[in-house]
Parts: sequence; C-alpha cells; structure tokens
Amino acid sequence: MKPILFIIIPCYNEETVLPITSPLFLEKLNKLISEEKISSESRILFVNDGSKDNTWNIILELSETDVHYAGISQSRNRGHQNAVLAGLMEAKDHCDITISIDCDGQDDINAIDEMLNQFLAGYEVVYGIRSKRETDTFFKRYTAESFYKLLNWMGAEVVYNHADYRLVSSRVLQAFSDFREVNIFLRGLFPLVGFKSTNVYYERQERIAGESHYPLSKMLSLAFDGITSLSIKPIRLITGIGGIIAALSFAGVGYSIVSHLLGRTVTGWTSMIFFICFIGGIQLICLGVIGEYIGKIYLETKQRPRYIISERTKNLMFHKN
Repeated sequence: MKPILFIIIPCYNEETVLPITSPLFLEKLNKLISEEKISSESRILFVNDGSKDNTWNIILELSETDVHYAGISQSRNRGHQNAVLAGLMEAKDHCDITISIDCDGQDDINAIDEMLNQFLAGYEVVYGIRSKRETDTFFKRYTAESFYKLLNWMGAEVVYNHADYRLVSSRVLQAFSDFREVNIFLRGLFPLVGFKSTNVYYERQERIAGESHYPLSKMLSLAFDGITSLSIKPIRLITGIGGIIAALSFAGVGYSIVSHLLGRTVTGWTSMIFFICFIGGIQLICLGVIGEYIGKIYLETKQRPRYIISERTKNLMFHKN
C-alpha cells in the first residue's frame, strides 16, 4: 500500500512567492504519485501563520483549483516553529509521512525523492542537511555554523546544518505529540524523540521572490530559545562563574586583612570602582539568564495552546472524514 504524504509548508506574508512555488510543489507531488511512490490521497498543506497580506486568499484559491492543495490558518501569528507544529499535528492522523519545507523555494524539492527512498528503506526521520552555504553572506554563514556548535557544546542534541526541512513518519509524530512544552525548538526536539534516522544532503538556493522574514533579531531570538529550551548548561555556567568570583573575593578579603595588619593599606578609588562594576555586571548578566528560565517556566505552567486553527480549506475538512 502506497504511503500518504503531507507536505507541510508554513507561510507568513508570502503573497509574492506563493504563486511561483506552489505549482512547483504540485508538480513534484504529481510526479511522485505517477511514479507510484505515494498515494493519490497525498496533500500539500499550507499553514498560514497569521499573514497580514493576501496569503490566505491565495491558499483558498489554490485549494479550489486542485484537490491536492489544502490549507489551515492560525488565528494569529505564532511564529515559524508553531506554524510547522500546527501543520504536523493536523496531518499526523491522516497520513503516513510528512515533509516540512519552507515555501520560499530555497530548499531543493528534489531532495524529497531521496527522503522517500530512505523512508522506504526503513528510516522514520530523515533530516535535510545543507551541504553548502555559498548563497549566505559571510556573517550569516559564520553565525549559523557557530550557533550549531554552541548548541552542541551546551548539551543540546541538534543535527549540524539542519533547519526544518525533514521527513517524519506518523508513528514518530504520534510519539512527538506527547511533548507538551510551549517553548519549542523543533530541530532540537526531534532528535530527543529517537527512532531510526538518517540524513539527506542538498544545496540551498537563493530565495525565489520576496524578502526573508528572518532578520538578525529573529535569528538571535530563535537561537536563544533553542539554548534555553534544550539545555540547562547556562545555569551551570553561572554557578561556575559565581564560584570563581567568590573564590577571588575571598582571596581579596584575605589580602586586605593581611595588608591591614602589615600597615600597607592605601585607599584606592580605581580598584574599588573596578570591582564594584565588575561584580555588578556579572550579577546582572546572571540574573538575566536566570530570569529567562523563570519566564519560560511561567509560560509553561499556564499551559496555553501553542496554536489555534481558525480556518481550514473545504477539501481538507472533507479529507479529515
């Protein structure tokens, strides 16, 4: 029996690029169906992440033109990770495999063929990994690669140079649905789920149209979310730094007592200001990191929904039985 594939495509303000890439996804899906690699019940599932432009209307129009196009719309913008999650959770009960991919055309859709081959060979998670970063600027390439190394050093299990282009079986998604945290970092969570996995390598292209929705500020925010969601090593580093500073402080106290007893004390304004500023700065940094963790704990205890689907295309509601 041929597997049902859902291609999950998060969309946020993509009215310029969606009309260009959507036919490419449909062509790929029809080709896989004609080659009898997947079932004709397979779908291209667009996830509208609270777009402010005409993205959702385009998705609705696409769903009217071909039954293989389907879409869901979130009630508001919740970010890329939650949009991908919404698509995966929507699809998990109605398909055998999902492949998540961005709609900007940068990820090579031909890698889907090899992902399916690996699935048929027995792998339930297939990570799409960039083989080159030649289309990136030096700054973006250096910071991205440093980010993956930093995450691994922090103890978070992530796949190097993998973003959110991956194949996941429905069995893995059923297990993944037990992960209830609000602060999610998908590329770090799927390795935690386990199951048999492998990698597929591809070359990433430049964006076909429109502008990137991931400026430096969002990249830094995602990086910090990844670290604090997957690792407690920053807290342990704070403990280590605190121990070192405490040892130096005790040494300074001992030195000052000995100096006083020997009569060599001299009032020093510079040294006093230096140590006050140094210790004060370290304390504020440590409080900031601790506060970030406390804030995440606060959000987790509220158990708010990670996404809310406000609309579905008609053909998807019919497909859901």
